[in-house]
Amino acid sequence: MIRVVVADDQQVVREGLVALLGLIDGVEVAGAAANGAEAVDLVAQGNVDVVLMDLRMPVLDGTQATARITAGYPDVAVLVLTTYADDASIANALRAGARGYLTKDAGRAEIGAALRSTAAGQSTFDPEVTKRLVAGLSPSSDATGDGLTARETEVLRLIAQGLSNAEIAGKLFISEATVKTHINNTFAKIGARHRAEAVRYAFRNGIASEA
Repeated sequence: MIRVVVADDQQVVREGLVALLGLIDGVEVAGAAANGAEAVDLVAQGNVDVVLMDLRMPVLDGTQATARITAGYPDVAVLVLTTYADDASIANALRAGARGYLTKDAGRAEIGAALRSTAAGQSTFDPEVTKRLVAGLSPSSDATGDGLTARETEVLRLIAQGLSNAEIAGKLFISEATVKTHINNTFAKIGARHRAEAVRYAFRNGIASEA
């Protein structure tokens, strides 16, 4: 059972999402938050697997809440569900640690699949978001280097799948310090300033799949 916290400042949307999630097999609503601060508080209470996070909210916005959750509760995945799919919103959410990004055009089946994917440690992107990642998040984010080692390529692939440093370390049986070293070397070689640009590079160079 995947336990989900819904975070959206619009009551009608929040209640609609709670009702929709109740129709998805294997999903249980663990709580509903009207802003990012409430979402962080609900996660702190424990027994949460995924936060379905809106971005534009009062008190604490979705990006800030995502950063706090991924830093303090690395086992909890954040799946963004928002109206906005502009470059800045996507980059900021991924930089904060979001594991997936959907727009509110998504239907029940797509949301259910995304929740299962993010809970399993994978990345899920709306098709429009994937296009933007492949096309480039900004004109200045073009890759400027290459020459990745096999290990650096594997680390980059896992980053594109949405894994945290700790999860990558566990999967590859190496220390987090070693993972950080690989990430620093990789980012320097490909010209990435943060994870959003690294994900974009992975898609464009066939290291990560768009599927």
